[in-house]
Parts: sequence; C-alpha cells; structure tokens
Amino acid sequence: MLATGLLLSACTASPTVVSSPTAVPAPTSSSEGPPPPRSFTLTAGGDILIHPALTDQAVADGGAAGRDYLPLFSGIRETLKADLSLCHLEVPLGPKEGPFFGYPAFLAPPEVAKGLVDVGYDACSTASNHTLDRGVSAITTTLDAMDAVGLKHTGSYRTQEESAAPLILDAGGVRVAQLSFTYGFNGIPLPQPWRANQINAEKILADARAARAAGAEVVVLSVQWGNEYQHEATAEQKALARLLLADPALDLIIGTHVHVVQPFEKIGGKWVAYGLGNEVARHSEPRGVTEEGAIARFKFEQGPSGWSVVEASYTPTLVELGPPIRLVDLTRVPASERRTQAIDRTEGIVFSMGAAEQGLKRGKP
Repeated sequence: MLATGLLLSACTASPTVVSSPTAVPAPTSSSEGPPPPRSFTLTAGGDILIHPALTDQAVADGGAAGRDYLPLFSGIRETLKADLSLCHLEVPLGPKEGPFFGYPAFLAPPEVAKGLVDVGYDACSTASNHTLDRGVSAITTTLDAMDAVGLKHTGSYRTQEESAAPLILDAGGVRVAQLSFTYGFNGIPLPQPWRANQINAEKILADARAARAAGAEVVVLSVQWGNEYQHEATAEQKALARLLLADPALDLIIGTHVHVVQPFEKIGGKWVAYGLGNEVARHSEPRGVTEEGAIARFKFEQGPSGWSVVEASYTPTLVELGPPIRLVDLTRVPASERRTQAIDRTEGIVFSMGAAEQGLKRGKP
C-alpha cells in the first residue's frame, strides 16, 4: 500500500454554504435554574468492506425479496444509537443489475446503502483508496444509491459544485460537519482534483474553516491513513493528528483503512481514534484481527470556551464468519473463548497510548 504523507501544498478554501439557523433552546425561568448545557452524542464505525461473501450472505438473507444487508449489520443497531452516527463506506456501489467485484477493484450492490441506513447510520465518508476502483462512473452510482435511501455522504463528488459544499449534519439541534480524506487511490490518478479528497493538511483545515463559516459548530474529520494490518499508529499518523488538532477549526479525528484496530489518544483536549478496524469484511484469508473492530462514542458538550468531548468510550465488535456471517457487539452477546480473545486484544490496543488514563472507557450495553 502507499504510505500516508503530510501533503502541505497550497490550496483554495472551499466556498461557504448558507444553511438554516442553529436551533436555540427555549429560555428557562430563573426559578428553574440555568438550562443544562447543549450537548449531543456521536458514534462512528470502521471500514465497510464488502467482499463477495458478504453479498452472498445478503442474497441468502433477502431470499425472494432480494439482497438484504441489514441482518449482517443488525447486531450493532443498539450500539449505534446516538444523535449522529457516522460510517466509512470503503467501496464503490454499482447499479442494481451488477456485475459486482471484490478485491482488488471493488464494486458492491447498491443495497449496501439501505442496510447502513436501516441499522442507524446517518452519513458515510466515501474518500478511500478504492474510490476510483471502477472509474468516475462508480462515484456517481455510489452517491446515487446513497441519495436514494437518504444516507448523507462526503469525500467523493459527482460535480465540482458538490465538492465545494460542506456536509453539515443535524445532531440533536447542533450543526456538525463531516470531512472525508484518504491517503491515495491505489495508484489511479484523479481525473479532476475535485473528484475525491486526498490528504493535504492545508486543505483539510481550509475545509474545516469553510464548514464553520457555513454554520458548523463542531467539525469531525474521517480519514483513511496508516499501514494496513498494523495496530501501531505510524509516525506520520501521529504527526498529522497533532498538526490538525492544534487548529481550533477541527474537533475530532476518526481513522480508518488499516483493517485492524488501532489506539485512541487525547491530544490537547481533543480525541483521535487512529483506526477503528473493519466493521464488516470477509477477507479471502481472515487473520482474526481483521474481523475485530471498535465503535467509538463521544459526548460533546458546549462550555464557556466552546465545544469539547466530556465522555468518550469504545465498544468492541466482531465479524463472526458463521454461517451465517454476522457482526456482533461483544458487550451484548454471551462470552466464548473467541469473543473474550477479541475483547481483550481490542482493549489492549485501544488503551496502548494512554487512552484509559485520558478518560476513555469501554462501552456498556
């Protein structure tokens, strides 16, 4: 794979987008005391990597009604419940009639988008090393499939105008922007620079500022980076995280791509989850660690100096290869040797950079 680089070339900030006014809580009389601070919860999952075996499972689960991915995902429905839930769709989606492909150049069925909405996701990042696997036409079919079911998206674009509009989402009355960037496209050149976002520190921060100018109160970066199958965060990941989180425009980093869990770390009062592992995948040669993942949960609260995370937790997950293939929340299923192994290994990795001492907890059902 290609190594992540800190690309610092000059860029032009995206135009701002005018959005509806932020909801303001009704005033509370003095006899009732001051109103509680504004807050919201956010959950985020790892790589959605649709190998052919997962589509075969969706065919079996859907029967005569057609492909159904919800049974695959449904084990995390309760875990995802929050004011805002974000996913990372790593692969492009094609037309309903197919054909579909797995590694190394993916194309998955459009019903994947419906499964993600049905399990509770609100928006997905789409900038990934597989964005251009099937050309720019697959960007269009991917985003069309997501639009058809109301799944918001950012990171790859059908038009230049679309690329300039920040994705600003409602999280219980709080306006939250999601940005999406990837380290590269597996050697495939971008036909136009606006088609998908490639890591560039200056552009990330320019886009974050543009989102704030358009009304975002909190800005979250979804980023593909790191070395595949490596639990340790690379020096480049750590340096980029420190550079970006030092800027007031950015509040949180959610990392994906490496297909295994990586640590969480708090930097200057802000969190980075370096890698959430695979949410769903069925590699031709499963490694055990490639079936383990984490769902991150953050509670943001508005204080005198702005928004900050006041509670942070993770929930360990596992893709059980069955049959049937199922994604499970390991805090909500009976213990077994394999499940306990996944829980213990994930905890050791997630906490390996001091996250427990910094306040990160393991989620509870």
